[in-house]
This record gives sequence, structure tokens and C-alpha cells, in this order.
Amino acid sequence: MRLRKICILGGSGFVGRHIAHMLIEQGYPVRVPTRRRERHRDLLVLPELELLEADILDPTTLTEIFKGCDAVINLVGVLNEKGHDGSGFNHAHVELPRKVSEACAAAGIKRLLHMSALNADALHGPSHYLRSKGQGEDLAHNAQGIHVTSFQPSVIFGPEDSFFNRFAKLLKMMPVFFPLACPNARFAPVYVEDVAQVFCRALTEPASYGRRYELCGPRIYTLRKLVEYTAHIIGVKRRIVELSDTLSRLQARLFEYLPGKPFSIDNYLSLKKDSVCRGTVSLPFNFIPTPLEAVVPIYLAQQRSKARYSDYRRSAGHR
Repeated sequence: MRLRKICILGGSGFVGRHIAHMLIEQGYPVRVPTRRRERHRDLLVLPELELLEADILDPTTLTEIFKGCDAVINLVGVLNEKGHDGSGFNHAHVELPRKVSEACAAAGIKRLLHMSALNADALHGPSHYLRSKGQGEDLAHNAQGIHVTSFQPSVIFGPEDSFFNRFAKLLKMMPVFFPLACPNARFAPVYVEDVAQVFCRALTEPASYGRRYELCGPRIYTLRKLVEYTAHIIGVKRRIVELSDTLSRLQARLFEYLPGKPFSIDNYLSLKKDSVCRGTVSLPFNFIPTPLEAVVPIYLAQQRSKARYSDYRRSAGHR
């Protein structure tokens, strides 16, 4: 099946940019709606990419955006909400997928790819995030007359990620000790290019219709191991202090009121369940997952260079 144009919701984000690049390289025109077109004008350097300023939360606007497209990819998601009652997660992960399904039906679109998350469960998810992700995923799959495929990744890594890059910054800020909540939580980090490759392959693969794919990297790590690895790569020595469950919860309660909400009770509850795939196959379509050791040192090298430069300045008596 040859697709004329693909609309990517969340196409200006971390994963969306990689998928857009890959689709365009494969010869597909791409449409990316965004609330702030000027902020993402760099995307216009991509040939065959149409960047629209639009409110995707408005059903009428959403239907108009989808016209002329043959497929929709919904990547919209939030790791933290502004409030504390789950309404922000519901807004992004439940209400939007409902509107997307309805707009697809109204625009005559028959193909929809949906980004979910590992452990997404509408009934038994331990956090607002995971329950809302599960509800949105179920809504997408229950859409009538639309071929839906959803994806449940573990933490996604890559040059612009908010995982390794964030821990690298936090490690540099802490002078000696690094208090770590939920140190034994387990992850199977998956490379963003692998995720993009799976999305692009699934678009025209009838065997993927109705499937829910878990996406994981080749190895499982505890959070402590990942933080220690980050510290090693950026060249800083920090003593990792493992927080007990009680202290982890307390840290979450305190941090969720800090600017940017670096850690929250909902994050803590999500970490109570390991983010690892259940089966032996970590990627569909026989793709071989990329180990993080082959990629992370490359983009964290800049962090190490900055750390060394600061050390040189201090040793020279500069600030």
C-alpha cells in the first residue's frame, strides 16, 4: 500500500522528528501540526514536510488537518501533568486519542499508529500516567473501520532524550552525593532510531493491523546502573545514595512542587513496575535492537568535555 501523505501528531518532538526524517528519506510527504510554528521552523529544511500551526485539541481543526492524508501517527504524550489529580494525563492520553479516532473516521483515514507505553493498563496501571496510556490505547484499538497498531516502548534514548541527558545535568549539579529514588527499578532502554524504524515499517505492513507491540533494547538495567553509567561517561565521580521506598516517596512528594516537576508521586508509582518487555523478542519485524553502549557515549561526550573544561578552569584559579 502506497501512502500519499502522513500526518504526525507530536512530529516536532523527540521521537517525532526521527520518524519524520525517516519517512521523508523513504519518499513520503509528511504533515506536522504544531501550536507554535515559529519554534519549529528548523523542520522546514526537510523536503516534503508541511508544518502547520494548529490546535489539534479542536475536533474540527483536527479533521481538516487530516484531509488529504492516508495515515496518522499519534505520538502525543506527557510524562508529568501540571496538576496532581490525573486530569492532565487524561487530557493528553485519553481525550486526544478519542478525538483522533473520530477525526480519522470523519476524514476517511483507515490507518493509525498510536504511541503508548510499557505497562500501560487502563484498569490496573499503578499511576495516572499508565492508566491513562492504557485507556488511550484501548480507545484507539476500538475505533471502527480503522487499522490500528500501537507501540509500548521502554525508556527511549537518543541524542535529544530526556533520560540520559537529564541525569547527566543532575549529576553535574550534585557535588559529592547523588540521592537516587527507586534505584532498583528496571528498564530496557530502546534507541529512538529503532523506534522510528519500527513505526515506518508498520505503516504499510498489514500483518501489524490490530497488534500491540512492546519495544525494548537488548539489555535490562537497574536505574542505579544507568545513573552510574551516565556518571562514568561524562567523567564525574558521585556517590550514589540509594533511597529507601519511604524516602523515595518523600522525595517524589517534595520534587513534584519544584519548578519543572523533576520527579513526582506519579513518576514514583510508575517506577514501581519494571519497564521491561515480557517476551524474548524486543523488537518486531526481526529488527535487531541497538545497545545503548553504542550510542550514548557519543552524545554524552559533550557533557564530559564541558566537565573537563570546568576542572581546568578551577585548577587555573578561574570561576
